[in-house]
Amino acid sequence: MIRWLALLLVFPVMTGCDSIAYYAQAVQGQAAILLGREPIQRLVADPLLEPRLREQLLLVESARDFAEAELGLDAAGSFTTYVDPGRQHIVWNVFAAPWNSVDLISWCFPIAGCVAYRGYFSEQAATQYARRLAAQGYDVFVGGVDAYSTLGWFKDPLPATVLRRSDSQLAGLVFHELSHQRIYVPGDTRFNESFATFVEQQGLRLWLHQQGRPEQFAGVTSALDAQQGFADFVIAYREQFRQLYAMGGDNAAELAEQKQQLFEQMRSDWQQRPDADGYRGWFAGELNNAKLATVGAYFDWVPAFEQIYADCDNSLEDFYLAVERLAKLPAAQRTTEIERLQALRLQITRH
Repeated sequence: MIRWLALLLVFPVMTGCDSIAYYAQAVQGQAAILLGREPIQRLVADPLLEPRLREQLLLVESARDFAEAELGLDAAGSFTTYVDPGRQHIVWNVFAAPWNSVDLISWCFPIAGCVAYRGYFSEQAATQYARRLAAQGYDVFVGGVDAYSTLGWFKDPLPATVLRRSDSQLAGLVFHELSHQRIYVPGDTRFNESFATFVEQQGLRLWLHQQGRPEQFAGVTSALDAQQGFADFVIAYREQFRQLYAMGGDNAAELAEQKQQLFEQMRSDWQQRPDADGYRGWFAGELNNAKLATVGAYFDWVPAFEQIYADCDNSLEDFYLAVERLAKLPAAQRTTEIERLQALRLQITRH
């Protein structure tokens, strides 16, 4: 811990006053989370603990044990404690993209590398920074995050901010965050999140099957399919926006108008779908390039990881070894291979 906090405190000295303030809030926010942790085993032993919270804590323990025993994910002490930060989200991420691009801008940090977001432990601070970016002409989006991984540097607690989720979503969260501790490529958000999303989905399928809960398994599968359907819809529109911007020409005002028209078409097309209610809130808010791009970060390459898993005869350990080999490739070569696997998987599923 001393090594990590010292790194955070030294790095801002080299990067200016804005970075000093940013890293100071990061250190303070992370320290508050660590200091507020309570052991789950001690909490569940308390007879006065609210029954629903006890159920959820025990479920997370069960999911963590399953992740270690069956999914090949070493928890390394994570999810053995619980913390209530006393707010709606544990952090707020700021995303930004140029007004005429669907590619998110990146920020570079120690350990995590370059990522397509900037996190704040205060919603007000995140909103203020987003306004600064918007004033510079960027499309911006601020999204609340209920949990995150410190990549094994700390023993991450279960935050109270995730307790609004269903039991299966809680288990999926454990699988997703622990997968980051198994494989993480600094600076490659799409790779990391698509990998973790696949592990989350596959982990849920295996976990529910082991528990012998077919009715819940069917419901979760339906929810995963709906989630993927939403992602596919947004990603398809993102490619339309990419083509629009590529052909934009020199008339900025005309391009801005075409951009707005395409967003309205996107909203209208979603409202016509039978599954529109599931993501009505997402479409009700402002639509812009930054918001559009955040969906792709988590789902873009999930089919590629499905193909790797199939090529490994559905062996998770062989799958991890294949992904680790892929992770070691130079960025351009890794992307080329991922895109090849993606195209192969999509071709198979179409037939």
